[in-house]
Amino acid sequence: MDQYIEFATNHYLLAFSLVCVIFLLIQDLLANSFNKYESISPLIAVTKMNSDDVVVLDVRETNEFIKSHIENAINIPLSKVEEQIGSLEKHKNHPMIVTCQTGARSVAACKTLTKAGFENVFNMTGGMQSWEDNKLPIKVSSKN
Repeated sequence: MDQYIEFATNHYLLAFSLVCVIFLLIQDLLANSFNKYESISPLIAVTKMNSDDVVVLDVRETNEFIKSHIENAINIPLSKVEEQIGSLEKHKNHPMIVTCQTGARSVAACKTLTKAGFENVFNMTGGMQSWEDNKLPIKVSSKN
């Protein structure tokens, strides 16, 4: 034990960094354990889409959605999810995969949906960026 104290005293920045990393890991584990939604990769999302009656909710802004999106996805921008949650009620018993451009906005939408009583909610990690990186099919707007 004396060696640890001596090491921490001699290398206080390194010891402080270690404490910070441990704290952040614990905080991340605790935060994820309370999520009522599951994060899935785009490849797992495709598997779910092919096997279940899945609803895809795209929470990007409309102009982003129009450029490219997943076939049959519903577009409700994140800023309007809470006020338009009633339009999603008919899909409450279906698995719902939520996506955005990078996976950040979809986390907020997943929290809103689970708070509203949706139970089978999935966040697609990496969003459409990851979807396209995996060369998965998208619907692209036709340029006239």
